[in-house]
Order: sequence, then structure tokens, then C-alpha cells
Amino acid sequence: MKALILAAALAAQTAATGLPADEEARAQALMREVRCMVCAGESILDSNAGQAQDMRRFVREQVALGADDDQVREALVQRFGYAVLMRPPVDSSTAILWATPVLLLVLGGGLLVTSMRKRPSKT
Repeated sequence: MKALILAAALAAQTAATGLPADEEARAQALMREVRCMVCAGESILDSNAGQAQDMRRFVREQVALGADDDQVREALVQRFGYAVLMRPPVDSSTAILWATPVLLLVLGGGLLVTSMRKRPSKT
């Protein structure tokens, strides 16, 4: 039943975008990998922001022009930086993107341990 609903939704999307079903599926897979720059944490496929709509249109145009997935990702990175990717590559230019969550976790753990430590009572 779910497969039938998904197929119908994909067919409706294909009719709306004018892309063949295989290209629309590839475009949507790419859209899941691209972060909305307005709604942090959401992919452009899930976001209703105007910029996300523009980015979806750009991805579909690039797919229709025959660009491969890496070329589309690179074009988006050139325009918005590595933060646009849901999973940016690990290298020196993206180290801060990968290190920030770890640093925050370590700092939070340190604060938790410090606050839970028993303080000596004054008697």
C-alpha cells in the first residue's frame, strides 16, 4: 500500500516538474542530502522556505542538464559552502563543522560532572 502511494506521489511530482521518473528520483535523493540554509537541520526536500524552493529548482535543472550528483553538490558548495551538505566531507576546511558537536558534548559532560560532584560540607 505504501509503495503504491509513493509511486503515485512520485508520478504526480514527475508530472509537475517535467522530469522523467528516474531523474526526479535522483533529484529528490540529492535534495535529501542538501541542507536548507534558512531552516537549519532540514533538507531542502522537507523545507517550505523560499530559498529551499529555489535550491530544489536548481537541483532539478542541473539533473535535467545531465550533471552528475557530484557536479550538483559541488555547484551548491561553491555557492553556499560546505555547510549546505547534510554530511560534509571530513577535511581541514570542514573540521569546525565536525568538531563543534564533539566539543559541546565534552563541555556539557564536564559541566555535568562538576555540578554533580559532592561539595564538602562546612561544619
